[in-house]
Amino acid sequence: MGRHTNGRGEAFPRAPTQAEWDVMGPEERARVVKSLPDEVTDEELAMPEGDLHFHAKVETRDALLGYFGRKKRKVYVGSELPIYYPGERRFAPDLLVVLDAEPHMRGKWVVSHEGKGLDWVMEVHVGGDRKKDAEYNVERYARLGIPEYFIYDRSREELFGYRLATSRARTYTPMPPRQGRFASEVLGLELEVVNEKLRLWAGESLVLESAELLERMQEEVERIQRRADEETRRREEAERRVAELQAQLARLQQH
Repeated sequence: MGRHTNGRGEAFPRAPTQAEWDVMGPEERARVVKSLPDEVTDEELAMPEGDLHFHAKVETRDALLGYFGRKKRKVYVGSELPIYYPGERRFAPDLLVVLDAEPHMRGKWVVSHEGKGLDWVMEVHVGGDRKKDAEYNVERYARLGIPEYFIYDRSREELFGYRLATSRARTYTPMPPRQGRFASEVLGLELEVVNEKLRLWAGESLVLESAELLERMQEEVERIQRRADEETRRREEAERRVAELQAQLARLQQH
């Protein structure tokens, strides 16, 4: 397993190169995967950025999990998961998606072990130096072959999308928005910033988060209950009216 040294002489773990991995036996591969740390250091992570950063990441993850879950598609959606590409310094993106991958919980993603790399990555930028997300990651994620990369800039409430034009390309092409929306070919969704919130669209249908779905369901339950109550009131009124007419008819018959 390789090491990467930062400016203070500290070493960051690296996964083996693909060539090194290919000559390992199953037991040695298992030992290597187990030895790779599940956590990253403060040196490798951005400073905490508060609610704007947290909610953008968590709410988008929730919407994606719900969307793919309802489609019954096998997709892994992770957040700040240590990622180990062969021979590369590890990283932990704010949000990541891997299509056709088992959705079970993980402590890390080792590309050689999983058999594939990431399909989609999003970083949320709130404050500080934009170069890491807007320059360094644009170059790095393209070089690693990640098909799509999005940056949600909360300081400006803007979205930026990048895509590899071909599977062999290693330089991103910026995505042009269409009427404010960015079409993700990987996700099969459109992304848009609306009222300081990142929204996902499946065609013309808004992809709702869990809390929004629950609210919609509660509203539907209340609507059905109101209709049932109104139908009950009408039935009771009709029964009361029938009873009055029967009483009137009985009195007339007595005369």
